[in-house]
Amino acid sequence: MSALIPALERQPDKPALCFGDVVLSYAQLAGAAYALAGKLAGRGRVAVWATPTPHTALAVVAGVLAGVPVVPLNPRSGARELAHVLADSTPDVVCVAPETELPEAAAGLTTLTVTLAPPADAAPLARPEPGPDASAALIVYTSGTTGAPKGVVLSRRAVAATLDDVAEAWQWTGDDVLVHALPLFHVHGLILGVLGPLRRGGTLRHLGRFSVDGVTRALTEQGGTLLFGVPTMYHRLAESAGEDAALARALGGARLLVSGSAALPVYDHERIRSATGARVIERYGMSETLMNTSTRPDGPYRPGTVGVPLPGVDVRLVDDDGERVEADDGETVGEIQVRGPNLFTEYLHRPDATNGAFAGGWFRTGDVATRDADGFYRIVGRKSTDLIKSGGYKIGAGEIENALLEFPGVREAAVTGAPDPDLGERVVAWIVPADDAAPPDEAALTDHVAAQLAPHKRPREVRFVTELPRNDMGKVMKRELR
Repeated sequence: MSALIPALERQPDKPALCFGDVVLSYAQLAGAAYALAGKLAGRGRVAVWATPTPHTALAVVAGVLAGVPVVPLNPRSGARELAHVLADSTPDVVCVAPETELPEAAAGLTTLTVTLAPPADAAPLARPEPGPDASAALIVYTSGTTGAPKGVVLSRRAVAATLDDVAEAWQWTGDDVLVHALPLFHVHGLILGVLGPLRRGGTLRHLGRFSVDGVTRALTEQGGTLLFGVPTMYHRLAESAGEDAALARALGGARLLVSGSAALPVYDHERIRSATGARVIERYGMSETLMNTSTRPDGPYRPGTVGVPLPGVDVRLVDDDGERVEADDGETVGEIQVRGPNLFTEYLHRPDATNGAFAGGWFRTGDVATRDADGFYRIVGRKSTDLIKSGGYKIGAGEIENALLEFPGVREAAVTGAPDPDLGERVVAWIVPADDAAPPDEAALTDHVAAQLAPHKRPREVRFVTELPRNDMGKVMKRELR
C-alpha cells in the first residue's frame, strides 16, 4: 500500500481521475501506475511533460510509487527557460503522452510514452515505497521572476503534511469530487489538485481548459463538490454569475470554493457572495512552503484575508530589522516567515540560496502582510514589488487595487511604485478600463482611493492599458509593467 496515496488499492471501482470522457477508476490507475513505476524505479530524476491530461497525473503517481523525484515541466516554457530547467534537473527520462512532440530545447532526451491501459499482470513493486523523509517527491521550479528558475525540492513528508493540514481545515474527504482546470506543473494544480483528492480517496474532475460552462456542468451534472481556481477564473465567474442562473446555482450548491495563487479582490468576493450565496475560501502558500494558512468553511468570513495558520505550521511577521512584529492591529506590516514540516528541503544545486532563504530556522517568504486580533493574515504583496515606501509610509499595493476595482468602469487594476524625488516612491495605478473608448476619470478615480483608504495612498499617476501582463497562474507580472 502506498504511504503517500493510501487509498490507491482500497476502492477499486471508484473513479479516481476524470479528464473529459476519459475516466480511470482507482483499480485502473493503480494498475497503470504500478506498471509505469516499474520502468521508473532505480532512475535518478524523472521529468513529466505536464500537459493537462490524465497521462500527466498517471506519470506523477507512478513516480511517487517508484520513489523517484518527479520534475513537472511547463509545456508553455520558452526555449531558454526550458533549457535551463533541463540542464539544472538533469532528468534520466521524460514521460510524455502519446504523439507528443517535444520542442528543440528537449531534443536528445530519452522519452517514455505513458499509456493509460493497465497491463493484466500489473502488481505493486517488490521493493517498498520510500519513507516520508527518505527522498524527494517532486522538484518544482519557481516562476523565475527574480532570476533563473530555482528547483524547489519537496519531500514526501512535506507533501503529506500539507495535504493533511488542508484536509482538516477544509473538511476534505473521500466523498468529495474536486473540479479544476489548473495547469499541472505547479503546487496548486498538481499537488493540491491531483495528489490531494487521491490521498483522500476522492475523485478529480479536470476540465482540461477553464470555461464558465465547463464549471457549471461539472458542479451540477457531474457531481462536483469542490472547486479550485485562481483569481482570474473567479473574476470571470463573478462577472457571469449575476446573469447566469445555472452558474449561480452551481456555485451556490458546491460545498467549497477555493481560490489561491494570488489575492482574490474583495469586489469579486462580494459579487460571488451576492449572486450565489456562497463564499470563496482563500489560502496562502508557495512552492517552497506548500500551504501555510487558510480561511475555514466553518469559521468567520473575512474577504481579502488568507485566514489563520494551518495546524502544523508556525507563522510570524518580522519587521525590517528582523524583529518579530507583535502588533495585531490589522495595519502594521511585516514580512511573513514560516516553519513546519511543509517546508521544502533545498533549492537544487543552490546551497547559498537555500541558506539565504532562512533566518534561524524560519523561511523568509518575501511576502508582506498584516495580522488582525483574531490571527487572520491579509497579504499586502511581495516585499520586492508590492510594498511601496512613499512619504515615510509603508503602503501595500493590494488594498489600493481592491479600492480601484470598486470604481465604476474599472475592469482590472494593478498598483506599483515608481521613483519620486520628493516622496521616495509614488503610487502608480495601471487600469484596464471596462470600455477603452470611455475610461474612468482620473481625478475621480484617485479621489475615490483617498476617500476609501487615506490621502497618502492616493495614486499620483494613472496609466490606462489594454491588458495586464500575467503568468500562467494569472498573477500580474509587475516587473513588466515597470
